[in-house]
Amino acid sequence: MIQVLQEPRSSEDKVTVYYDRTWEQFKHIQKGLEGSPGVRLSFYEGVVEIFMPGQSHEIFKKIIASLLEAFFLHWSIKVVPTGAVTQEQEGVASAQADESYCFGNAKPIPDLSIEVIFTSGSATKLKRYQALGVPEVWFWEDGLFTLYRLGDNGYTRIYKSQIPELAALDFDLLTQCVLVGETDWLEAVLMFKAALSQS
Repeated sequence: MIQVLQEPRSSEDKVTVYYDRTWEQFKHIQKGLEGSPGVRLSFYEGVVEIFMPGQSHEIFKKIIASLLEAFFLHWSIKVVPTGAVTQEQEGVASAQADESYCFGNAKPIPDLSIEVIFTSGSATKLKRYQALGVPEVWFWEDGLFTLYRLGDNGYTRIYKSQIPELAALDFDLLTQCVLVGETDWLEAVLMFKAALSQS
């Protein structure tokens, strides 16, 4: 069964979902879409999702990355920005976050994955990331960040990053600047940097 979901015109995201697929079928789809720019694939519990982000989605993704990277530069944090790299647990799960980061050195599974959400689906995405073993996941949805930390019993909602390098990150400021960045990227980055210089 194939289900095609289309977002409202404002975001123009497009999602195609295939159910009851094997890992081998997923890998075949993945191979067939090699070289398709901007297309993101995921797999978990037999469900294959093909996601084509729209403009609004990409604007939020890029402003979040710009602000975080300004934070890393300000505090001289050693980080490997891994973007939408494919994160996989062979035969179990595969995902491509909007942004992802490894702290210290590069790792097969990033320390942090970030997703911009325009529809429901964060619960499903969280299960996928749990199967992959991603330590911390952030969702940007409806103008807010929601943070989760992986523990022995799955993810727990947190209100401040538990990644040591991000201990000083002010989420109220970050949220405010992301909202400004929706219409003015430069103003958002300058505002964020000015606030950092006063900290």
